[in-house]
Amino acid sequence: MAGRPVGDDGALSILHTGEAYFGATHNGAELDLMFFHKGKRYGVEVKFSEAPEVTRSMHIVLQDLGLEHLWVIYSGEHNYPAHERITVLSIRKLGELSQVLAV
Repeated sequence: MAGRPVGDDGALSILHTGEAYFGATHNGAELDLMFFHKGKRYGVEVKFSEAPEVTRSMHIVLQDLGLEHLWVIYSGEHNYPAHERITVLSIRKLGELSQVLAV
């Protein structure tokens, strides 16, 4: 991944991680945030859609970056699985991400 580290501005404190990056894969797929937790790679995409859909780019970042899981944050109200390794997560329920990572 060609990217830059993300500074610790408090927004990352929910992830309990010291390393977070954003950028793009060599195939051109972009990822808003990649972080490491307990030796595994995870990704976050932020979408402004009321009903985000799984995109080709999401599959590319899962594969190319070896992500364990990808969360798509959106403005809607409900969390739901979009794929076996992709979850759509309401921004209102963002705190639940730290609970998932605590397991």
